[in-house]
Amino acid sequence: MFTGIIEAFGKVVTLEREMENLHITIESSLSKELKVDQSLAHNGVCLTVVKIVENNYTVTAIKETLDKSNLNELKVGDLVNLERAMKMNARLDGHIVQGHVDQVGYCSAVEFNEGSWEYSFE
Repeated sequence: MFTGIIEAFGKVVTLEREMENLHITIESSLSKELKVDQSLAHNGVCLTVVKIVENNYTVTAIKETLDKSNLNELKVGDLVNLERAMKMNARLDGHIVQGHVDQVGYCSAVEFNEGSWEYSFE
């Protein structure tokens, strides 16, 4: 579970296709604190750490995830929003979210409304 509060940025170092999967290697200040099999949200999508080497770690996105998120559009050098899973005994500063993608929505309109932005989705 996540709070939806971005903790750090990560920089995409390599992208490696393996059949329909995408292995994403990211350089981040969080890398040294991570463990293999740990869940980490990437642009809001929950992915599992599969490898750690110094300041870099790797996660794998499967076809279903790539079809329903923006992760398939990543390029080397792009920044991604990172958030580690929430601790159950810690303060909750955001919302409780899973990071699992169920559907794709399309933004059909964006309007500025007296200091706020209003988004419409289909």
